[in-house]
Amino acid sequence: MFNITQLHIYPVKSLAGIAVQEALVTERGFQHDRRWLLINENNRFLTQREFGALALLQTEITTEYLIIRHRSKPELGLLQVPLQTNSSERFTVQIWDDFCDALAVDKAADAWLSEALESKIRLVYLPDDSPRQVEPERVQIPMNVSFADAYPYLLLGENSLADLNQRLAEPVPINRFRPNIVFAGAAAYQEDSWSDLLIGGVPFRGIKPCGRCILTTTDQDTGQRHAGGDPLKTLATYRTQGNKVLFGMNLITLGIGTIRVGDKLVVH
Repeated sequence: MFNITQLHIYPVKSLAGIAVQEALVTERGFQHDRRWLLINENNRFLTQREFGALALLQTEITTEYLIIRHRSKPELGLLQVPLQTNSSERFTVQIWDDFCDALAVDKAADAWLSEALESKIRLVYLPDDSPRQVEPERVQIPMNVSFADAYPYLLLGENSLADLNQRLAEPVPINRFRPNIVFAGAAAYQEDSWSDLLIGGVPFRGIKPCGRCILTTTDQDTGQRHAGGDPLKTLATYRTQGNKVLFGMNLITLGIGTIRVGDKLVVH
């Protein structure tokens, strides 16, 4: 058995995440995880791949609101977005090769984000009745995901990060890799081989190791990209399989429930 040491949700795709002590497990991911998305004028998704400054937008979840602040522009104040949207403006957005229905949030949110990022931005929400299926070639049971890249959950071991950091001139924090679930106790990269596991009694299944991208080179405190391409460059020297650089494990859930920091992780 291993222990859960951190849990994270990322309410808006590519904005700063939130460390939490407990999280509600749902089919699409943790409750509120990546249910909001920034899009451009062509209704296409935006991430830190294009806008490193998205890392500077801090998020918070209260009982009623998603709150967004800009850590470098306090003069903007805060943006409050109701967790329960009343919008009826529905349209199709693109995320990678997927097209799915989303709801507009409101013009005030669009204006605040456009000013914060100095570009024309819209904020949209993924409602429960909008399907976006996990990769059907790998997951035979019909299962939906949020606006996450492909899978509802990302699991990462502390010793996997420790092994990488021993190889880097400048060690990096775990937020470079945006995991949902962090655990301790296993050997480095042991999670790569896991299939069925229980966390706090909730069943999960490992589908495949996660292919990493240039986003991992963005400092989450400054929004600046590492000039030398690390940690991705170093990872590529020993974690490349085919054309993918692998780090962390993509999971789906086979149940619902609440998991907590300190819970046991049991591998079957």
